[in-house]
Amino acid sequence: MKKLNGSFLNPLRPPPQPSPTATTHTFNAIINRLSSQGSHQEVLVTYSSMLRTNTPPDTYTFPNLLKACTSLNLFPFGLSFHQCIVVNGFSLDAYIASSLINFYAKFGHAQNARKVFDVMPERNVVPWTSIIGCYSRAGNVGIAFDMFCDMRREGIQPSSVTLLSLLSGVTELTYLQCLHGCAVLYGFESDITLLNSILNVYGKCGRVEDARDLFEYMDGRDIVSWNSLISGYSQTGNIRDVFQLLRKMRVEGILPDKQTYASAVSVAATQSDLKLGKSVHGQILRTGFELDTHVETALIVMYLKCSNIDIAIQIFERTANKDVVLWTAVISGLVQNDSGDRALNIFSRMLQSRTEPSSATIASALAACAQLGSLDLGTSIHGYVLRQGMRLDIPAQNSLVSMYAKCARLEHSRAIFERIGKRDLVSWNAIVAGYAQNGHLREALVLFSEMRATLQKPDSLTVVSLLQACASLGALHQGKWIHNFTMRSCLRPCILIDTALVDMYSKCGDLDRAHKCFVEMSNQDLVSWSTIISGYGCHGKAETALRMYSEFLHTGMKPNHVIFLSILSACSHNGLVNTGLSIYQSMTEDFGIAPSLEHRACVVDLLSRAGRVEEAYDFYKRVFQEPAVDVLGILLDACRTKGNEELGNIIAEEIFTLRPVDAGNYVQLAHSYASMNRWDGVGEAWTQMRSLGLKKLPGWSFIELHGTVTTFFTDHNTNPQYDDMVSILKMLSWEMSKSSIDFINQTVDC
Repeated sequence: MKKLNGSFLNPLRPPPQPSPTATTHTFNAIINRLSSQGSHQEVLVTYSSMLRTNTPPDTYTFPNLLKACTSLNLFPFGLSFHQCIVVNGFSLDAYIASSLINFYAKFGHAQNARKVFDVMPERNVVPWTSIIGCYSRAGNVGIAFDMFCDMRREGIQPSSVTLLSLLSGVTELTYLQCLHGCAVLYGFESDITLLNSILNVYGKCGRVEDARDLFEYMDGRDIVSWNSLISGYSQTGNIRDVFQLLRKMRVEGILPDKQTYASAVSVAATQSDLKLGKSVHGQILRTGFELDTHVETALIVMYLKCSNIDIAIQIFERTANKDVVLWTAVISGLVQNDSGDRALNIFSRMLQSRTEPSSATIASALAACAQLGSLDLGTSIHGYVLRQGMRLDIPAQNSLVSMYAKCARLEHSRAIFERIGKRDLVSWNAIVAGYAQNGHLREALVLFSEMRATLQKPDSLTVVSLLQACASLGALHQGKWIHNFTMRSCLRPCILIDTALVDMYSKCGDLDRAHKCFVEMSNQDLVSWSTIISGYGCHGKAETALRMYSEFLHTGMKPNHVIFLSILSACSHNGLVNTGLSIYQSMTEDFGIAPSLEHRACVVDLLSRAGRVEEAYDFYKRVFQEPAVDVLGILLDACRTKGNEELGNIIAEEIFTLRPVDAGNYVQLAHSYASMNRWDGVGEAWTQMRSLGLKKLPGWSFIELHGTVTTFFTDHNTNPQYDDMVSILKMLSWEMSKSSIDFINQTVDC
């Protein structure tokens, strides 16, 4: 709520002072003139003077006072005026009652507005219009239409303003068509303001063709008519018709305004059509149209959606008056382009400029922190929100839940989630995904059950996050249960869920079911193809992986870097050196894709596994512009396996030069020396490691059972069931040895 500042008591332009003998009529004339000029603070100052001179207000005084309170957001003052109205016996006046209804409607107090309306002895079209508009703007369109019908039954004919007030909340086609019919019935077909509103709502309801019919029928069309129709086509992504209308505007001599250009830029952003967006931008510059913040924001959003960050930032930097919408658009766009660091830099500059962030700004800044995994910055922004006493909306609170979850602070994430009053689908998805992505599958499934108990229907994102957790943990049983849930809930076909199912079954080792899910997909994209190819490759089914790759090429789709990584990995794990090298070569020659570090590392691994270590090292020296420690580690392991001591020493020196204080490197070197019986080298590696105070984390593995993950570390015997497990392992080893001996004996006998 705004507060009355010094300018209220001492306005820059003092209102006209009435004579000492001024009457109520004189004061009312001054107040009325000031109100019509929009000088609402001066209206209240004049009323104060009126009281000081003991001049009594009348029924013509209060409507302008209530209008001033509405414009200045002074709800308590309005309540005081309502009390004065009651005390003076003016509450039954139709004009005052209508003003009170409008006042309460502005502040969302529909019940108070209805009470004022119900006690009116006589009601003309003005109070009816006010109460109908109050309900419509509040989203209670059904009640608004009931009131509209009651008004007609009482024989009161609606005005065009009545229909306009009803239109303000309409989002359903049935209501819109009813109002359109009423406009024709009551002869408002020449009211351009009403027709423009109907035209606009047709566009919002997705009935652009109906909007076009109305547009062509209109006798007099202004810039608002054109903009309403262009906006309708823009919302449906219809580029062709938007630009046809722009050309038709020029032919008819109608000059586009900021709304026209914003809609044209918006449709380019929706389609991520950079060429088209630049074309509109060029047209704006050629016509000499002076850019305002609205158009500049639309241009920035378009360039960011087309991943052209540099031009977007250039426009942003040139914008003189940056409002909160512009700042938020830039921050949000940078986050969507995986530039969280730049987004947080812009957010910092926004705070330095003294621009107060909105809830949407905070949500975008928190999303940037989550993207970077920066707990410190995330908690800093959370602290800022608490210090400023900001009331965050549900999307911003959801961003807080996600940020803490992605920074592995599930207790903080859960605490914020529990405090959200009205949790929506995004809230539940954030907390379920948070637990799932951090490996807490059992807790994620419990939350999933709670979500369903609240009658919140899960969507594809909920299911995908759970399936990904099952895939990571190898939880086949839980994965099958979620698969059954998707079928019962009719969530399929959905390419996200179907691909996640293929991934889950592949990583859990059930390739037959993975292939069945893949074949049953209504359509497959690059991600689903790379998932099934990778699944076969990782499980030693290289021939099947190559056959799937061949089938993929026959679909006509162009492979991307992920597909090549999957098939190269399959070749590497299965010793298909020549095939792998041929596919690597085809990346650039046949498809024009520049190999990334991962692709080159795959080739090094491919050659190393095949024992061609020198060739692998030559390839590394030839194609890696900068040293890569992890790739050198692959080569060092290959040298150890093949006993290539000379090359192993060279690679070891390179590794220590690049990363001299990495415990893993010393352990790897010690193992290499041990495999070559160079025990002096082993001792030296351990000595250097101890002298630097380095310790390597022990190797570990885990097993998932009924949603609980149990972790095992090398040489640790702290598990309470350790003795039982050792006993069972010994028994299994004995059984395996016995079976092996029996098999050999049977073979000899044969």
